[in-house]
Amino acid sequence: MTRRIATAVVAGLVALAPAVSPAAAEPQAAPLVGRGIGTTPCATLARDLKPAEGLSSPVGVMLYAWVQGYASAANVALLETTGTHVDLAPLDQATVLTRIADYCAAHPDARPIAAVDDLLRHADKHPARWDRGTVDWTK
Repeated sequence: MTRRIATAVVAGLVALAPAVSPAAAEPQAAPLVGRGIGTTPCATLARDLKPAEGLSSPVGVMLYAWVQGYASAANVALLETTGTHVDLAPLDQATVLTRIADYCAAHPDARPIAAVDDLLRHADKHPARWDRGTVDWTK
């Protein structure tokens, strides 16, 4: 099961790569790829993020993909430490892009990662059956 999930994640990232590569991105999006969009200063991101364009904007695609990956990794950490997880289904593109755009407009000196951390911190946690220690990245 874990191998199938990993394969699906890799396939998704490979499929997404052309959309977020600097060559395919708008000029203003290119620096965001190398820096990591989640740690980009909100003042920089706010200039280029247009939630109404959804995933037709390279910046929207990068941000949404980053949030999904970050939140998924956070869920693994929660499962490993507390046996709970956050339901990510409500985090659709409109919700994510609008929430981060609003956060960045209100906090230009912050970074989008802080908005996602806050969302995860305050989200309802649901118990899940999980065998702790099943994720081993040390091999």
